[in-house]
Amino acid sequence: MAEGTLTPDLCVLGGGDGAAAMAMAAASLGLQVVLVRGGNGNREAPPAFRQVHALAAAAAGIAGMRRGAQFAAALQEPALDFARMRQGAQETSADLARNESDARLTALGVRLIRADGRFMDSTTVAAGKHEIRPRRFLIAPSFAPVIPRIRGLPKTSHLTADRILDLRECPRRLVVVGAGATGLSLAQSFRRFGAEVTVLDKAEPLAGEDRDCANLLLEALEREGISIHSGAEIERVEGKKGEQRVFFRKDGEARTIETTHLLLAAGWRMDLDSLGLDLAGIETDANGICIGADLRTNNSRVFMAGNGPGLPQADAWHARLVLANLMFRMRLRPSASLVARATATDPALAHVGLSEDAARERHGKIQILRWPFAENEASAIAREGKGMIKLVTNPHGRLLGVTILGAGAGELIAPYALAISRRLHLGALAAPIFPHPARGEIGQQAALSGLRGGLTSPWVRRIIAAMRWFG
Repeated sequence: MAEGTLTPDLCVLGGGDGAAAMAMAAASLGLQVVLVRGGNGNREAPPAFRQVHALAAAAAGIAGMRRGAQFAAALQEPALDFARMRQGAQETSADLARNESDARLTALGVRLIRADGRFMDSTTVAAGKHEIRPRRFLIAPSFAPVIPRIRGLPKTSHLTADRILDLRECPRRLVVVGAGATGLSLAQSFRRFGAEVTVLDKAEPLAGEDRDCANLLLEALEREGISIHSGAEIERVEGKKGEQRVFFRKDGEARTIETTHLLLAAGWRMDLDSLGLDLAGIETDANGICIGADLRTNNSRVFMAGNGPGLPQADAWHARLVLANLMFRMRLRPSASLVARATATDPALAHVGLSEDAARERHGKIQILRWPFAENEASAIAREGKGMIKLVTNPHGRLLGVTILGAGAGELIAPYALAISRRLHLGALAAPIFPHPARGEIGQQAALSGLRGGLTSPWVRRIIAAMRWFG
């Protein structure tokens, strides 16, 4: 029997990365908010993206020490204290988790219910001893790693990307299943820690990313000693902890890899089993909850935020849109192309806007502008000249998409996210006066190359020639 019925303005339901942030934002604007947070809450592992980035940061520090040999006398190989690195990553995650602690949520006016929530009907959620009947629901789903169907896997010890900090020591040999952004970042981190790393994926590595930049990144990873096999179909795994064998087929040839550890990074699925969505009449498919362009489910009271783990920026953006709808009845028309993303690899691969193929399909004729990091003074001085920026514009020079591969790409992509959201043209990118030398000049040079190209048309040349006659 329910202890009490709550009727807030908003009930945030689920364990996703944006749930607490949405609840705090809504409460700060005066809405009555209930956050239904699973019973194990703070005892959960840190978010997967936070673990991946923590390992990448530690690995980058080690790589930086090795790169020091480019500037000075030969240095000794840095010794890795894996336990210390792991402890540091855990402490950082714990510090960040305090921003969304139960105490802070309550202090900001959020009614927190520490229990699993489940729909009873289209308007009611039961959580612990409470029934909640809000004006609107926001589902911020948690995600679980996809466990591929591989013969022998259930009986074989393996790791998943959301529990990577459970490792007590660095693997001697590691096989990573999955060549997406998460899998490749973890592969690089452990390679820099000293492991022998092999990556297997049936699909093309970094599928969905710009191929020019993705191929450059794959080449960089292979130069570090990571063996990447695309088109690899894993048939079975066997062995005990520390002594495992992975059997796979590539190009029709049967192959075997011996490894000490097996890491699954084959993607993510929404963890929706306990929400009782069918009782609320909410439609789902193989990809999760079905939502419209306005982030609503087919139940008009229920919104959903979140594209997947590793994209908390998208979760937060969706949450802000839902909040604007609740407060001001603003229409919701989110576009996935406005969400900037970056890998936790080195060099990083960042993207915002339309890809080259998507831009060509939508706009027909497009313009592609490239500029290499090697021709940028700041990159050359830092000996980090491997990389490029790629701008995609329409024929009139309006920016449609940007991909950056290179050192600091995750930071460099930020102004282009603003430019695309404001529908800016190349002239706006070329106008600012940057510090020199600075990596920000890379995109500016690409934009200037496009503007110079426009000055070579016969009509422009005729106008310039005519103006010369008038002094």
